[in-house]
Amino acid sequence: MKIHEYQAKQLLQQYGVAVPEGIVAETPEAAAAAFDALKAPLAVVKAQVHAGGRGKGVAVGPDDDRVQALEIASGRKPRPEGMPRGVQLVRSRDEARAAAASLLGKTLITYQTGLAGAPINKVLVTVGHEIARELYLGLAVDRALKKPVLMASTEGGVEIEKVAAETPEKIHREPIDVEHGLHDFKVRKVNKALGFSGETAKKSATFLKNFVRMFLETDASLAEINPLIVTGSGDVLALDGKLNFDDNALFRHPEIASLLDPAEEDPNELRAAKAGLSYVQLDGDIACLVNGAGLAMSTMDLIKYHGGEPANFLDVGGGANKEQVLEGFRILLSSPKVKAVLVNIFGGIMRCDVIAAALLAAYDELDFRVPLVVRLEGTNVEQGMKMLAESGRQIIVAKGLTDAAQKVVAAARNAA
Repeated sequence: MKIHEYQAKQLLQQYGVAVPEGIVAETPEAAAAAFDALKAPLAVVKAQVHAGGRGKGVAVGPDDDRVQALEIASGRKPRPEGMPRGVQLVRSRDEARAAAASLLGKTLITYQTGLAGAPINKVLVTVGHEIARELYLGLAVDRALKKPVLMASTEGGVEIEKVAAETPEKIHREPIDVEHGLHDFKVRKVNKALGFSGETAKKSATFLKNFVRMFLETDASLAEINPLIVTGSGDVLALDGKLNFDDNALFRHPEIASLLDPAEEDPNELRAAKAGLSYVQLDGDIACLVNGAGLAMSTMDLIKYHGGEPANFLDVGGGANKEQVLEGFRILLSSPKVKAVLVNIFGGIMRCDVIAAALLAAYDELDFRVPLVVRLEGTNVEQGMKMLAESGRQIIVAKGLTDAAQKVVAAARNAA
């Protein structure tokens, strides 16, 4: 689960990580009032969306050219004067009001969002600081090491992916002990990599330890501060903040789960989660309804192998009931891009004849405007397949996963 920058900064602050003072605004007038309340000569108005590249991003209205906006946000075209960025410097309440007005209610296009963009419903008005240095700090789980890794780089304020690809030696990495957090000797190594000394190193030590503690205690899956800045007075501040959390651990953190912004989420993914289904939207035209994550990924692989493109990942689980199957089909059929549906079920916990009965009931209750291919395997598979074959419905029965993938790819092509 992702949260907004202002929410990330609130959480970081709770753990003793230094962040600039800021106020969230949902209207231009509120942004002007926030500028007054901050009592700073310089402030920054930042669009609050779940995407990176906001400083280079372009805020567009319904009639603006999104293709051109994406080319500008990606650096492929020069930016025309006056085109609103997702992050704007302001020096007065009137400028704060104008900046917020240029963003709120629009869509921000960045190199990460693509043409779809992200809706701007809030802005963060934050104090501007004198920046002596811009650095990068990140935490992520290293699958090979099976532990979190703290990453630090002197190349802050830029796309860290580019740094990792072109100059990986500029990223210092320190594995984290999940039982004890960040050891003092590792703090010294990170400070040395970032060029910190004296009072700045002392402030950084507190910053780093609290940053790691926050990551571990909240079950975060990704934490980034880009840029991490050193001010003219030697203070260390998180000028920006990005936090992602492990969905499977949210039951332990209801206060974090409550930060979910539905406007930033795929509506079908939210709908599936409420029904107890694991669903991820993809770009293809062959919808998949499968039980088991491994089987679902294998199904998608075979669809691609035979020339098709999966429209989704959908795992209904081992004990899916009729209502879950129905809701799964409703979600799949809601997309106009879907040209065919493949059901691939292994009847272990649930018998295949019970699954077949649920599929037939779902077929009768819903408008199946596209071909449906079904492959069953497991307990009572003969009875289940017979029920489908003799049902009189327009259901294509497959024998084996390869046969199912070939048939659904052919069906999608014919439908297209």
